[in-house]
Formats: sequence, structure tokens, C-alpha cells
Amino acid sequence: MEAALRMLELDVRRRLDGLLQGNHLGLVPGPGTEPGEARTYQPGDDVRRMDWAVTARTTVPHIRETVADRELETWMAIDLSPSLDFGTAACEKRDLVIAATAAVAHLTRGGGNRIGAAVSTGAENLRIPARGGLAHARGMIRKIAEMPRAEEGTRGDLAALLEQLRRPPRRRGLIVVISDFLGGMEWQRPLRALSARHDIVAIEVVDPRDVDLPEVGTVVLSDPETGRQREVTASALLRKEFNAAAAEHRAEVAAGLRRAGAGHLVLRTDSDWIADTVRFVVARKRRWSGGVA
Repeated sequence: MEAALRMLELDVRRRLDGLLQGNHLGLVPGPGTEPGEARTYQPGDDVRRMDWAVTARTTVPHIRETVADRELETWMAIDLSPSLDFGTAACEKRDLVIAATAAVAHLTRGGGNRIGAAVSTGAENLRIPARGGLAHARGMIRKIAEMPRAEEGTRGDLAALLEQLRRPPRRRGLIVVISDFLGGMEWQRPLRALSARHDIVAIEVVDPRDVDLPEVGTVVLSDPETGRQREVTASALLRKEFNAAAAEHRAEVAAGLRRAGAGHLVLRTDSDWIADTVRFVVARKRRWSGGVA
């Protein structure tokens, strides 16, 4: 385990090095969140920063500028429910969750930044306080990687996991949600509540068999979070209906994340996850700087 985590860290730092810039060494560099001075509105300014109190007093539209924080606090909500203990390509989805955790930890670490995590397997919860430093980041990744798997039939609850990050309220920062988002959509409400105070990045972990049923003849389908199994014949009609239902669910997830204002990164077990992460970070930086993603 120790050797595997060290190799993962070296791979992440080697291939993601150079993506960090600005006052926030994180995935979402921006103008900051602390209120600064008010100034007259100029065409092109973000109307969400309008200072209505000053505007009412002066009868001239004003916006409230923000000051970049020198430190960023990042919290990760990490879903390790039984549906993540599955994979048919280069790795299991659980392995990809650990890799994504390492990428976020090393991208947001440094400069006095702090990172913490709330982890749930459905049967067990783990809360790691937000602290800074390389030793803390390494220890956090190790604890998450060593969490025991929940028994089959254990149902995860992503909404409850997100609620853990809402109370008590925390200083403004970055929330990173890592899950396969399979199942119900009850997580939308707590995610929207979090987005009112924090920047949100959602990392969706996908395996090819989550979205595509191959032509394999008779197969036993199993739901790891309920324990239900069903033997079916993968006919052309069944494969078409399965693919359509999976595409519809993924579209609902994407729409729910969009409504919450979350950045949406999709990592697949049959793809180069570091290359996908690089493209995502570069695209967000271009949007923040006014470029075209």
C-alpha cells in the first residue's frame, strides 16, 4: 500500500506540476471571497456582485469587489459505497476515487492551504480535520485508501455525506465531491445549499459497464447496494433500453450539478484520468481568465 501510494503521488505531481497559479493554489483560482471595496458598476462586471445597499444610497449602480484569500480551505466528500467496488477496465472505480483524492490533495496543498475530508462507505463514516502540509495530505490519502469495504447490500447515502459538510458552517472555500452518482438524486438539495457559500467541483467516476451493456448473452446483473440479482439475456432490445436509461440518468446528474453551479469532471476507468484532470483544470482556468474553454 505504501509503495503504491508513493508511486501515485509521484505520478500526480509529475504530470500535474505547472497547473498551479494565482493566490489560490487550487482547482478554482479566482478573485477571492472576502468582501472588499465598492466601486461603480462597469459594463461587463458580474451582476451577482452588485452591492444593492450602496446602490440604493447613491442611486448609482455599484458592485462589491472581493479580495483574494491567502489561504484556501478544501473539503472533500468521498463516496466509497459498494457501487464503487466495481470495475471492468484498467481499475476499479474505488481505485479511481483514491487517485482523484490524491490529485485534489496535491493540487490544493501548499501556501498555507488546508484540506480535510468526509468519507462514507455506507456502513462506516470517517472525518479527517482540515490541516495543511505534505505529511497531512499523505496521511489523509492513506487513511482513505485503507478504509474497509462495506458488505454487499449496504446502501450509500450521498445526501447525508454532503450534509456533514454543511454543519457546522465553514469559512468559504472549495468543496470537492467524488462519487459515481448512481441511485437517487436526493443529493441535489444539500449540494445547492453548499454552493451558496463554496465553490463546488464534482468528480463523477464511471465504468464502461455503468453506461453500456455489451453483447454477452446470458448474464447476472447485481446491485451491490441492495444485494438484488437478476439473470437476463443481453438481447439487442435490452441493451438499447439499458444504454438509454444509463444515458438519461447521467444527463440528470449533469443537469443537477449544473443547477448547483458545480464544475463537472468525469473520470473513467478505461481512460487516462490524469489527462482528463489536466483538461478540466486548464478549461476552468481559461474561463476564470476570460478565455474560451
